Amino acid sequence: MKKFLIIQTAFLGDVILATPVAMTLWANFPDAEIHFLVKKGNESLLENHEAISKVWIFDKKEGKLKNIFRLGKSFRKEKFDLVLNLHRFASSGIIASLAKGKKTYGFKKNPLSFRYTKSFPHEIGNGDHEVDRNLSLLSEIYVPSIIRRPALFPSKSDFDKTKDLQSASYFCLAPASVWATKQLPKEKWVELVRILQKKGQVILLGSPDDKNMCQEIISESGVEAINQAGHLSLLQSAALMKTATRNYVNDSGPLHLASSVNAPVTAFFCSTIPDFGFGPLSEDSELRETKEKLSCRPCGLHGFKVCPEGHFKCGEISVEQ
Repeated sequence: MKKFLIIQTAFLGDVILATPVAMTLWANFPDAEIHFLVKKGNESLLENHEAISKVWIFDKKEGKLKNIFRLGKSFRKEKFDLVLNLHRFASSGIIASLAKGKKTYGFKKNPLSFRYTKSFPHEIGNGDHEVDRNLSLLSEIYVPSIIRRPALFPSKSDFDKTKDLQSASYFCLAPASVWATKQLPKEKWVELVRILQKKGQVILLGSPDDKNMCQEIISESGVEAINQAGHLSLLQSAALMKTATRNYVNDSGPLHLASSVNAPVTAFFCSTIPDFGFGPLSEDSELRETKEKLSCRPCGLHGFKVCPEGHFKCGEISVEQ
């Protein structure tokens, strides 16, 4: 096989967890072209990626249907030997079908899976990691070298950008998540900032939307910390996390950024559980979750804006450990 297309048009973390497929293909077919389709906004993650020849962008917000057919037409011209659709929703299934690769593999959960050459199960909750579910799509081809850890490649300029933030001992905290019930409560982050500030520099990371939350945490902690939310790109954040003494994250995108550069990480799981298969894959990684057995946990795969039960007991996690 000489030409592959990987489709993953979901969230930031999903793209990162798809990179082992690219790395495994590259390790086994070093002369092949590996193309990767992401939704608009995630393309910067794959800059400088050693395994990927070309990144394609799917704009879901502007003329979605038009873009689906535009991509399908472009992909047919590429004549892919194998199309791998890791996304489980209809839009990607249409694109994969329109690409008309010699073979198309994807998950049975996709409503267009009947158009695939072969479809595969995707079971969440049995302890399998999402990386292994993704890699299962390669089981039909001979790939003796399997690479499980996600990989991103911050550039020298990304590392240079964060050089002034680095010190002998520093800690990166990413307190925000798209889903509120996946966030460790703010008061816990305040407590953690106070504890870590005694051991080194504390740096808070996040998107521009997280800037105010991060500043509130710093202000309420009453200690000096650096708010870098909205100031660093995704790869710059990964570069800073790579050399941190330790990183503290929710079950969210920054967790996977840490895994992608094999950074030491502690991940807090509130409403979701590690058995869903989205835990950290760094060599030095640990999980923290409530010790109380809650009948309402997990309350969903992605969490909610507010606790459905109104108590958010799953967020009662000790940070003193």
